[in-house]
Amino acid sequence: MISFGVSAQENSPFTVGFEETIPSKILGQKRAVLIHIPTSNGGNKIKDRGRYPVIYLLDGSDNFNSVVSITEHMEESSLCPPVIVVGIVHADRLSELTTGADKEFPNSVGKGEKFMSFVEKELIPYVDATYPTTTYRTFIGHSVGGLTVVNALLHNPNLFNSYVSLDGALWWNDQKVVKEAKKILPTHPYKGKKLFMAMANRLERGVDTLSVQKDTSAATFLMRSNISFIKEVSKNKRNELGFKYKFYEDDNHSSVRLIGEYDALRFIYDFYKLKIYDSELNNPDFNLNSLLIAHYKNVSEQMGYTVKPDESQVNNLGYQMLRTKQFKKSESLFKLNVANNPGSANCYDSLGDFYLETGIKTKAIECFKKALTLKVIPETKGKLERLLNDKQAGK
Repeated sequence: MISFGVSAQENSPFTVGFEETIPSKILGQKRAVLIHIPTSNGGNKIKDRGRYPVIYLLDGSDNFNSVVSITEHMEESSLCPPVIVVGIVHADRLSELTTGADKEFPNSVGKGEKFMSFVEKELIPYVDATYPTTTYRTFIGHSVGGLTVVNALLHNPNLFNSYVSLDGALWWNDQKVVKEAKKILPTHPYKGKKLFMAMANRLERGVDTLSVQKDTSAATFLMRSNISFIKEVSKNKRNELGFKYKFYEDDNHSSVRLIGEYDALRFIYDFYKLKIYDSELNNPDFNLNSLLIAHYKNVSEQMGYTVKPDESQVNNLGYQMLRTKQFKKSESLFKLNVANNPGSANCYDSLGDFYLETGIKTKAIECFKKALTLKVIPETKGKLERLLNDKQAGK
């Protein structure tokens, strides 16, 4: 079990964010955290450029790069919104990520309550005050970090919206967290919350997840503890916890992190991707605006705050409709973008392109002028000058 709870991967240099040092009265020391601001925001801290959900990541020095890469890929693929990632660097991970003692580690008494008090009362308020955050938070942990995540789900379920335990060390302290789950899960409402659990393969040849439950060896204690917890969650569906678990037959305790992180975030944001069929795009009578508004209404309900249709997504659809001569659709999409993003020069420039393409030059001039009051864009300035010259020349 030492391999489960104590050993960590070698620290890898982070190249996708920056380090902050936060003084903590609760811990009595300064703590390092790694911060990633979405690339689509230029890494900018300015809050009026958008606000983002936050992932709080345990064992940040090991897991930061992979989670940032996943979120950036998913954002680019419209599978999730832009996300801030906060990777917590631990001073003593075994102490901070466990509670109480375990017979295998008689000289180590977990101080997880104090660490989680730091997260709740100092770290989260600092991040919210310093960075452009929303209220949607995800908590991810691996091994004893997964134990911490499950403890938080049971004892502080409103601190995060979604919880991810990757091969969690739920065996700690004689499966205390599993025993607590039997009492807590049937009585606590978890509506709107999600839990994803990943379980790595530690089975001997010829053994499966059913037969291993009869085993009593230390080698399978982590797996058996996770299976016991999964059973408790599965038989308490009335608490409305959104739950998914996955057994990774081809991954071990270390390798399960990367694939588990990706699958977890796909599950958490399974409501985010907008599906538009080619038949809908090609149908001149299909109302794309209504589809966008309905989709983002559902996204807003899932996230707990208003999420408007993505500016780039709507803009791209508007130009696609313009290229295929579906002018009614194109105009409504560009106007929707202007209504949702009145401070965006690009939205007015795009609407101006629509009017230019359809020969309504007066409105095109109005849009280009408005765009330039918001931001000086050389391309927009050139289009406006050509239109004004044509107007002066009587064209």
